[in-house]
Amino acid sequence: MSNPAHVFKVRFLYKRILMLHKFLPLDLKALGDQYVKDEFKRNKIAAPEEAKRFMVEWEGYKDTLQTQVMEAARNQLKQNHFGGDLPEEQLNHFNEDQVGQLYELMQEATKPNRQFNIQDDSLHK
Repeated sequence: MSNPAHVFKVRFLYKRILMLHKFLPLDLKALGDQYVKDEFKRNKIAAPEEAKRFMVEWEGYKDTLQTQVMEAARNQLKQNHFGGDLPEEQLNHFNEDQVGQLYELMQEATKPNRQFNIQDDSLHK
């Protein structure tokens, strides 16, 4: 699927997601950015049906994150929650590799001492 309109939509979605990640806590931003980059790179040569499903899922992620970022902006003093639960029905459609990837991502995102120990450089200027 390399028609110019599709390529434009993919690039726009990719950039929009990375822009939304700027509003996440730094460790989740780093984790999310790397995951998005890997997934978009991995799916560059997907079959048309896979590419269509890929875009639907990532559009949904973008919409959810955008809503959560807007909510966080309104509630600046409260603890913000990003992400959501994955319905079991949707999980049943994943292949073994996808379930493994999801499990690794969940482990990294929920462990107390995350792999990414990032400091906000703007605090030191």
